[in-house]
Amino acid sequence: MIVGTVEIRLSLRDARTLKDKRSIISGLKDRVRKKFNVSVAEVGNQDIIQSATLAVAQVSNDSRYVNGSLDKVVEMVKRCPAARLVDYTIEIL
Repeated sequence: MIVGTVEIRLSLRDARTLKDKRSIISGLKDRVRKKFNVSVAEVGNQDIIQSATLAVAQVSNDSRYVNGSLDKVVEMVKRCPAARLVDYTIEIL
């Protein structure tokens, strides 16, 4: 069993309220879930309006598949116009 995770730190320049932030993060999480069949959760900075930390997890029997899939998740997040990717960390266990 291979478990892959990626922790993604984001800057949300356009968010002015927590409601704005929730809207951006919720939409991004939904798109990532649907496209890649992964688990996604906001795991940090919940009370900071212009910052967010997401965790994405995937389980498979092929480490190359998990690594490639998580790389594609990061690329998708990079293209999100409402959020700027600050940093990310991928771990394969």
